[in-house]
Amino acid sequence: MKKRPPSGMGGLVYSTNKGLNTAREPATLPPQQQDLRIHLDRLKGNKEVTRIVGFVGKPADLDDLGRALKSKCGVGGNTKEGVILLQGDHRDKVLAYLMEKGYKAKKAGG
Repeated sequence: MKKRPPSGMGGLVYSTNKGLNTAREPATLPPQQQDLRIHLDRLKGNKEVTRIVGFVGKPADLDDLGRALKSKCGVGGNTKEGVILLQGDHRDKVLAYLMEKGYKAKKAGG
């Protein structure tokens, strides 16, 4: 017998659990509909981190955008839970790149 690949619910076929969330992951909005905010955070040791929030979409698309931004700025960083983190203050570069790609973005914070 041929094995089936797991479905989006991890092989779940039927459940009587009324509290079970069967929602699929959200579809990625096009760049024109994304509303991104670019923050600058200061951490211990006077280190700065550029934080981009507001991305709506699949984690794979978030990783792709984060990878492109890290490459553009030439720094390390991280993507998780809808947030992109870049080491250092790169707000101007990130804003220019996002506007060039058609994203609706702006600097936020003080």
